[in-house]
Amino acid sequence: MSVTFADIEAARRVIAGHVLRTPMLPAPRLSAITGAEVFVKYENLQVTNSFKDRGALNKLSALNADERKRGVIAMSAGNHAQAVAYHAARLNIPATIVMPVTTPFVKVAATRSHGAEVVLEGESIAEAQTRCEALQSARNLTLVHPYDDARIIAGQGTIALEMLEDVPALDVLVIPVGGGGLISGNAIAARGINPKIEIVGAEAALYPSMWNALHNESRPIGGPTLAEGIAVKNVGKLTLPIVRELISGIVLVDEAQLERAVNAYLTLQKTMAEGAGAAGLAAMLAEPERFRGKKVGLILCGGNIDPRILASVMVRELEREDRVVSFRLTIPDRPGVLGHIATRLGELGANILEVDHKRLFLDVPAKGARLDVTVETRDRAHADEIEKAMEKDGYQPQPIRHGDARE
Repeated sequence: MSVTFADIEAARRVIAGHVLRTPMLPAPRLSAITGAEVFVKYENLQVTNSFKDRGALNKLSALNADERKRGVIAMSAGNHAQAVAYHAARLNIPATIVMPVTTPFVKVAATRSHGAEVVLEGESIAEAQTRCEALQSARNLTLVHPYDDARIIAGQGTIALEMLEDVPALDVLVIPVGGGGLISGNAIAARGINPKIEIVGAEAALYPSMWNALHNESRPIGGPTLAEGIAVKNVGKLTLPIVRELISGIVLVDEAQLERAVNAYLTLQKTMAEGAGAAGLAAMLAEPERFRGKKVGLILCGGNIDPRILASVMVRELEREDRVVSFRLTIPDRPGVLGHIATRLGELGANILEVDHKRLFLDVPAKGARLDVTVETRDRAHADEIEKAMEKDGYQPQPIRHGDARE
């Protein structure tokens, strides 16, 4: 293999004292919803809020004096960008980062804050890579690849060394997969310590690049995903053979499962996870039987999520759980009706969030009106109770579903 267990142990010595040894903690509430015994490695607590600090520092530390003077370049959707920018600044190395224009603003701003030159190019990492290669050649810069580099892979593998020191009896590691750097390094490290441990990848269903490579398939790749950190179209030449040899399989996770996992980390673990960071948990939610009864290690590999996106995810999850529900009521157009409905909803324990009152639709009686009301409820049973009460009162309630809110 291009990376050995000894390389990962060497990387650990390089980054010691400069990268946080993050906590590995039991997660009883995640265990309850998955049926497994779950332990979480909190890489979102790194300085740049992702595991990328490890590989970036290991790579940058290996540069000679001339390479450091000329500077480095990287392409990234955010976390690798921040890690390279941060550690390059620490080591006085000029850094240029090419990022897709679709990168969340919070990641772009964080990268610039570390002093790097940020170039926005293309809709994806693949398109950003073309610009990156052109700038690398024109400026004679050293490329710090986000995943297809032996020192990057070795740096990322230091996570599993720590995980298995803290919880030696783990049965499975579930690791997010993009280009393969994270899972490759940690598979080598984990299997080097315990040859029987199972390694499972978690990949965004919209970007099944590693799945396609392993299964010789051509599933479509592309589309807006919450897990932009692992949304790659090309897997690594170094990582693919490692993944092929050492992992037992990949679970493809859809957007609803990613959203549920992000929400679970926030509401149950009180910690921030971006979509890619939550992919491992999403895989457990997607295929719980695969992990039931096992000791499972999850790497919460990143917490750089746009606050606006996080707020949307939380509201959407409330809708999925019927804790925020909307009804369309047909009501008589006379004084006092709105007040009666508000009082009635209050008596039923519903908290009114939004009201939209309309009179001019042709499918509403001339002496009637339509009222769209959104309320906060305790759970699905409470929502059903409110709907039945509105029906009994003669308001002909019609539930309004927003997208996939009832999945």
